[in-house]
Amino acid sequence: MAGSSSHQIKNICVFGGSSPGKEIEFLESANHLGQVLAERKIHLVYGGGSLGLMGGVSIAAFLGGSQVLGVIPKALTKEDLLGKTIGEELQVSTMSERLNTMFKHADAFIALPGGLGTLEEIFHISSWAQLHIHHKPIGLLNVNGFYDKLLSFLDQAVEQEFLTSSA
Repeated sequence: MAGSSSHQIKNICVFGGSSPGKEIEFLESANHLGQVLAERKIHLVYGGGSLGLMGGVSIAAFLGGSQVLGVIPKALTKEDLLGKTIGEELQVSTMSERLNTMFKHADAFIALPGGLGTLEEIFHISSWAQLHIHHKPIGLLNVNGFYDKLLSFLDQAVEQEFLTSSA
């Protein structure tokens, strides 16, 4: 979605569902991503909690030795909402502050499958890239074709000249 960066990636922000989703491959991919981050000594920045795909990636990264930073709005800190944050927890006041904080701590972004929150986060970061606010790499982990229809929609937006091909 956005251009590549020439500096070394030390911190990756991962967006994804607080649900494991319907297919086991979603959680397996989240776990594998966390393991790969740890193997490459890349730190994880994420939205906090320990449930679903976010739990899978954060637990795997933490157990593999990565530093893990969970950024969570105070209103979501009740463990029954997202579970206990893995690693260091940074509490913020709002969802907007959460995204801004994750952005500041990350060198790149990856979206696992997820719902509206995941889409909002990846579109927000992508729109900033399109506006040249940043040049950090952005990727979708398209597990089992989860993002195929979204990618088709984005291709259509480019064809209809609502997006540039560099977006």
